[in-house]
Amino acid sequence: MQPLEAFGLVDVRVGRIVRAEPNAGARKPAFKLWIDFGPLGIKQSSAQLVALYTPDTLAGRLVVAAVNLGVRKVNGFNSEVLVLGAPDESGHVVLLAPDREVPLGGRMF
Repeated sequence: MQPLEAFGLVDVRVGRIVRAEPNAGARKPAFKLWIDFGPLGIKQSSAQLVALYTPDTLAGRLVVAAVNLGVRKVNGFNSEVLVLGAPDESGHVVLLAPDREVPLGGRMF
């Protein structure tokens, strides 16, 4: 498989967080997120973002997420997408996002 072909296997889309709350009982501190991906609907994710974000600062944000990696249970919560981020100098997750408004559900290319 060629690298560009492999890159295309992961379906990365833009969504907007519509709701966020603590995922109490998760092994590592995390938030439950509900993310609107437009035509794909609202998907759930459990994300370890508590060091730099609060539920109030997450609601309404655009995020980038892999939407075709399957479902994973986190403390009984179905995490359907993987929200993408990069570590800051302390190793805390900084969310990746478009730098301007784009249509929800838009696929990365």
